[in-house]
Amino acid sequence: MKQQGLQAIQPRRFTPRTTDSRHTAQVSPNLLLDAENAPCQAREVIVGDITYLPLACGKWGYLASWQDKFSKRIVGWAVEERITDKLVIKAFAKAVESGSIKANTIIHTDRGSQYVSNNFRALLAANRCRQSMSRRANCWDNAQAESTFSRYKAELLEDGVFENVSQARSETFSYVEGYYNRVRRHSSLGYTSPEEFEREINTKMKGSSSERVVSSKT
Repeated sequence: MKQQGLQAIQPRRFTPRTTDSRHTAQVSPNLLLDAENAPCQAREVIVGDITYLPLACGKWGYLASWQDKFSKRIVGWAVEERITDKLVIKAFAKAVESGSIKANTIIHTDRGSQYVSNNFRALLAANRCRQSMSRRANCWDNAQAESTFSRYKAELLEDGVFENVSQARSETFSYVEGYYNRVRRHSSLGYTSPEEFEREINTKMKGSSSERVVSSKT
């Protein structure tokens, strides 16, 4: 093509919006600004977000995830063709089914329309969770979720694309359940995986409880 003086016509690079905060629904306050709500153990704060997944056909798939802020374990996720409240609800339902959501857990997200829907808020209320949202135009308030998606795309996609939504779902399952939660080490966790970190914390907590019981008896 260069020898013939030809140049390929390329479509303009496009990145779909995953957050639409142009709604009139009441937003929730950012509970994470209060130091008292900083997580000191697993399942106290769960952060969520949505990202786009490039497909070979030129269209997009969407991934919603819920991650434990303390241990970095991804406790629920879903991949779908459409970016509606059903996407985040499906991912959250997985977190509930796995036993990762408890009463008074803080559920933190951005101000996207999916998170202010009546159906999603009803699900939070049914599980007695507290909703928290980032401040307006402040991506740092949900930086952990953003960082997780960045690692996901760098380590799994490597600037490539998924063949279709079905493949995206299958590859995401292998990455999250087989690698990220079980194997991937995090410097902030002492170079352990989320599952290893949680086991170590649980072991220490059980040890402390046993010491208190023995001490009280003596």
